[in-house]
Amino acid sequence: MAPTTDLRVLIGRERIAARVQELGAEIARDFAGQEILLVGILKGAAVFLADLARAIPLHASFDFMAVTSYGRKSQSSGVVRLLKDLNEDIAGKNVVLVEDILDTGLTLSYIRDLLLDRQPARLRIAVLLDKTSRRQVPLRADYTGFEIPDEFVVGYGLDYAEKYRNLGDVCVLALPPGK
Repeated sequence: MAPTTDLRVLIGRERIAARVQELGAEIARDFAGQEILLVGILKGAAVFLADLARAIPLHASFDFMAVTSYGRKSQSSGVVRLLKDLNEDIAGKNVVLVEDILDTGLTLSYIRDLLLDRQPARLRIAVLLDKTSRRQVPLRADYTGFEIPDEFVVGYGLDYAEKYRNLGDVCVLALPPGK
């Protein structure tokens, strides 16, 4: 993707790669000798999940869910809709829910509660980015890559209207007024 003046690098790809390796090691310690199921939230967590899975030296399988609360906007509507559910039963399994960003907490708390109802052996949450200043529900991730300020970010899987996901860095996107 060609560079654009409306982007400012917030977290460079080298820092991301190093932190993902550290998170993989933390998860491997916590689940030593056990199998895990990584549940990625589409589409944003796909890049993070792929890199994180390679950093975990355990047997790890994948499944995916898709939800929406943003649509083509930069602010969450607050209403979470399940678009794609898991393909497999998670009862009795060690599950790590993988998400790109923990923002208001509304989406992740909805998914967490949905998964807890399915009785996994353990459920942990891994997020690349945590925007604590915007939290509306009390929720903490078990594994956090970076805490970031309240700015609109794209790249490394995160998008704005389906653009910028393929950037290797996490960038702040300057949005036009009113967006």
